[in-house]
Amino acid sequence: MTKIFNDPSEFAEEALAGFCDIHSGLVRQVPGGAVRRYRPARPKVAVLAGGGSGHYPAFAGLIGTGFADGAVVGNIFTSPSAQQAYSVAKAAESGAGVVFTYGNYAGDVMNFGMASERLAAEGIAVENVLVTDDIASAPPSDMAKRRGIAGDFTVFKVMGAAAENGADLAEVVRLGRKANSLTRTIGSAFAGCTFPGADAPLFTLPEGQMGLGLGIHGEPGLHDTDLPSAKELGQELVARLLSETPPNAGDRIAVILNGLGSTKHEELFVLWATVAPLLRAAGYTLVMPEVGELVTSLDMAGVSLTVTWLDDELEPLWVAPAETPAYRRGTAAAEVGASAGEDADDAGADAGAYSATDASRGYAASCVAAIDAARTSLHEAEERLGRMDAIAGDGDHGRGMVRGVDAAAAAAAAALEQGAGAGDVLAAAGDAWADKAGGTSGVLWGAGLRAFGETVGNSAAPGERDLAAGVAAFADRIIQLGKAETGDKTMVDALLPFTATFSRKVAEGSAPVQAWAEAAADAATAAEATAQLLPLKGRARPLAEKSLGTPDPGATSLAMVFRVMGPHFAGNIPAAQENTSRESIGA
Repeated sequence: MTKIFNDPSEFAEEALAGFCDIHSGLVRQVPGGAVRRYRPARPKVAVLAGGGSGHYPAFAGLIGTGFADGAVVGNIFTSPSAQQAYSVAKAAESGAGVVFTYGNYAGDVMNFGMASERLAAEGIAVENVLVTDDIASAPPSDMAKRRGIAGDFTVFKVMGAAAENGADLAEVVRLGRKANSLTRTIGSAFAGCTFPGADAPLFTLPEGQMGLGLGIHGEPGLHDTDLPSAKELGQELVARLLSETPPNAGDRIAVILNGLGSTKHEELFVLWATVAPLLRAAGYTLVMPEVGELVTSLDMAGVSLTVTWLDDELEPLWVAPAETPAYRRGTAAAEVGASAGEDADDAGADAGAYSATDASRGYAASCVAAIDAARTSLHEAEERLGRMDAIAGDGDHGRGMVRGVDAAAAAAAAALEQGAGAGDVLAAAGDAWADKAGGTSGVLWGAGLRAFGETVGNSAAPGERDLAAGVAAFADRIIQLGKAETGDKTMVDALLPFTATFSRKVAEGSAPVQAWAEAAADAATAAEATAQLLPLKGRARPLAEKSLGTPDPGATSLAMVFRVMGPHFAGNIPAAQENTSRESIGA
């Protein structure tokens, strides 16, 4: 899996392009992902699955009749951006509304949520259905915090079949949420997965050990145990799932025994020979069970077992025909009368001429230099940040930050070249960062930079108090979106000390560059101190104990970036500059 690549940072995009080419009779590529080749002959609800790459056939492989209408495709193990989700929705929407459906991860929730707000503002009916099937990621009392893993497949299938049958948006959503409430999954890992171009897997297990309770993003298991026999493993997985049987559940179940990437079918068949008899002995009828690779994790060695308790509503949708590039069941009805979709126009809209004063354009050059400095620093730290993130997360933080800052640097330089002022340069950088980085950190950095730019504006070079206000706006926007607080072991643990110190030092009359340096030092100290915290947010939360002793990668990267940005953001601003009225922007 990881042996064939060109530029590792372009792996996901190249894989999607190849997929869309080989399956061009069924799908077409659009900005942000792919949709069905043919549009429906009449309006129907567009079911849009989404998430990071690395899980094939989820998510793009499930586009087709009786299943998804499109897939929003992020980078490897990284949520798609809000722009990607919006673009795919616009390409797939046919007049009956859209529903985004995805696993319960912070970055996905933020980005699909923002895309939904934008679609709703345009008058398009839109809903979101989150999958929360992983019983290892939170206790039954906290089911809303559970992440979505292989149960995605069942929920997507139910929703896709309902939409194909002509159900309206409210009904598709109701059935999807019902299927989710009746779905449980437990997984185990035998070996970690490796990113294209990486020298080592995201995590390793001692010889003869198994990690129980893994996610599909390369997160290690919640518990490491001796590697059991197939019979013992089957007994463990079945017992854990049946211990969470929903109240008033029926005796007919959909079952998925899923390979995570490099566990062979023969091994799955051996495990199935234990799993199936145990489920039947418990009084269940197995309805069209599936054994194979349906939701993978690159080349991870591992398995997961999913059970969905069926009823008279869900069973017909589970067994309904479907035809997609990676999955076929029965004979799906031909799309008679449907028209072929036009290839998407990738040309970006003309941003128009920028309007700014010469003073703001001069400061915009400092903003570009600040982002360039961050780019250099993050490239140097990419591998280290990835290793830190892999302790209790999915190991993508370094790569995500590099992708984000690369896009931000290019967008900022282009805006400056076109005559943008500081506010527009920072906003362009933020939008590009969020779009290309994806994930939680991507959307937070992107939104923060845009808020910074909107505060600084384009009418003058900022004074020290304007700069402090911009930093405060950056922090406020990130807290508003991420809902994190000090002590949650996130980037906020470094961001808030930086903001407080900088604001205080500026108020005391310190030179801005000195104030920034002292604030950056406090941020670095706070980032190091997160090693003693347990994460309360994000993917690291279920693996809290594993993260003890390791600083939070988001806090670490923020402190690192702010340190090198300081001489550019604050170096040309005199201390105690009076906040005079700004120049009016020329025509």
